[in-house]
Amino acid sequence: MAKSKENTNKSPENKAASPVNRRVSGKPTLKTISEISGLAVPTVSRALNDAPDIGAETKKRVRRIADEIGYVPNRAGVRLRTGRTNVISLVLSTEQEMMNHTARLIASIAGGLRSTPYHLIVTPYFPSENPMKPIRYLVETNSADAVIFNQILPDDPRVEYLMERGFPFAAHGRTIWEKKHAWYDFDNHAFASIGVNRMASRGRRKILVIAPPTEQNYAKHIIAGVYDAAADSNVEVILTEAITSDSLHEAVMAYVTNLLNRDPSIDGILCASPSATMAAVAGLEAAGRVVGQDIDVFAKEAIPFLQLFRPKIIAMQEDVRKAGEFLARAAIQAIKQPDAAPMQGLDVPLDEE
Repeated sequence: MAKSKENTNKSPENKAASPVNRRVSGKPTLKTISEISGLAVPTVSRALNDAPDIGAETKKRVRRIADEIGYVPNRAGVRLRTGRTNVISLVLSTEQEMMNHTARLIASIAGGLRSTPYHLIVTPYFPSENPMKPIRYLVETNSADAVIFNQILPDDPRVEYLMERGFPFAAHGRTIWEKKHAWYDFDNHAFASIGVNRMASRGRRKILVIAPPTEQNYAKHIIAGVYDAAADSNVEVILTEAITSDSLHEAVMAYVTNLLNRDPSIDGILCASPSATMAAVAGLEAAGRVVGQDIDVFAKEAIPFLQLFRPKIIAMQEDVRKAGEFLARAAIQAIKQPDAAPMQGLDVPLDEE
C-alpha cells in the first residue's frame, strides 16, 4: 500500500527521538527527514515547500527537524524541478538609514519569511547607480522569485518594468499604478497633517519642513499633508529645497542654525527622518533655541529613541515591523497566485495626544 500524504505511523522505528539526540551521518537529505519524522518523502518535500494541502503542524515539525539536523536544500535541484530559487531579494540603496528604518525593515521582512521556504537576500546599489540596474540583473538572471524595494517614485520605472514582464514584486510605497501592484505604505499625508496640527495647537505659527527628496512619492504626500493642515490652522510653512531628510547631518545642522539665526520667528520643525531630526536639533541648539520651549520638533521614527535623545521631541511611530511582514506575504502571494488581486495595505496613524 502506498504511503499516505501524512503518514504518522507510531511504530518504534518511525517514532524517532528528538532529532537533536539523533546522529545523522553524511549530508542530511529529504530521506533523512522522512526517516526521522515517519512521513513520506513527497510529504516532507511538500511541507518544506509550504504546500497548501499539508497541515500547519506537520510543516512546523518538518521544518524543525530540518533545522536541527542541518538540512539545506539543493538550490540547483530545486530550480531544475520547479523553476524557482526560493529567494526573495530586498533591493536597497546604500545611502539608506541603517540605524532605524532600514534595519527594522530588513529584520521584519526576514521574520515574515521565517516559517516559509523562502530566503531573503539584500541586493544593494550605490546612489550614483541607476536603480534599474539591480532590478534588471535579478530578473534577467532569474536570481530571485520576487523583489521588494522602496524609495518609490510616482511613475517608478522599476514598477513599470516588473509589471510589463509579469515578475512578482512588492513595493514599500505607492505609484500612479497602485491599483495594479502589491504595496504597503505609511500614510505620510496623515503624519504631516497631524504634525502641523499638533504644533499649531501648541501655539506654533511658523514651521520649517525638512521633507524627503521631492521626486519620491512619499515626499509628495508629506508636502500635501503639511499644506492642507497649514491652511486649516493658519500656520505659515517654510519648505526648504536646500536640504532634505536624506541630507548629510552636517548639512542639515548648518542649514538649521543659519536659518534660525536669520529668522528667529520660526517656532516649529517637521522632519521626515530620525537622523535629520537629530541634526536639526543640534542646529537649533547651536542657534540658542531649546526644544519644547521656544521651538517644537515633530518627527517620525521606526525604533523609539528620539525621546531618549531629547525628551521634548514629539515623535510618531511608523510600524516598519508590520510593513516588512506584510511585504513578505505580498511578495509570496505574487509568486504563488499571480492572477489574484495584489495585496495592498495602508498604515494610517492616529493623533493620540
